[in-house]
Amino acid sequence: MNFVVLSLFPDMIRECMNTSITGRAISGGIINLNVIDIRDFSQDKHLHVDDYPYGGGAGMVMMADPVYRACEHARSLCSDKKGRIIYMTPSGRKFDQSIAKELAGYDDLIFLCGHYEGIDERVIELEADDAISLGDFVLTGGELPAVVIMDAVSRMVPGVLTNEQSASEESFEGNLLEYPQYTRP
Repeated sequence: MNFVVLSLFPDMIRECMNTSITGRAISGGIINLNVIDIRDFSQDKHLHVDDYPYGGGAGMVMMADPVYRACEHARSLCSDKKGRIIYMTPSGRKFDQSIAKELAGYDDLIFLCGHYEGIDERVIELEADDAISLGDFVLTGGELPAVVIMDAVSRMVPGVLTNEQSASEESFEGNLLEYPQYTRP
């Protein structure tokens, strides 16, 4: 599985993913993680990637050009030179276990993480293959939802879990919750 993440805050992704089970999978070469700083694709000497919304409104919007260039670079890192770009947004389809299974069927997933008021819609229309939300709430950016989804998908990649049976007996595997767990007294 190849994960590519486009973010203004790449350390958020690396810190979470290089830990615990996903960290072992990355170290072992079972999962590949590329984290791309969208600022690297700014052509502004100050590396600006945001601007005021056209027509007014609160906050800042991530500009089309650097995000588009970052998306094109991300696609070049995929085995088929295309990948599947997933935009993390509160307006996307609500993530659940069935979507995790669906995404596990792809070789290359690209997560586009917005920040501020979001990303210029022109890029979303041109580049995004999917839009996913964790639920009906708003976070400061798409980084944490991307990490949650990568963690859920990683569990289904052969070799990530040391006990493959763990994934098949988990909560929601049969659309039901798992039984309670206890240690010895």
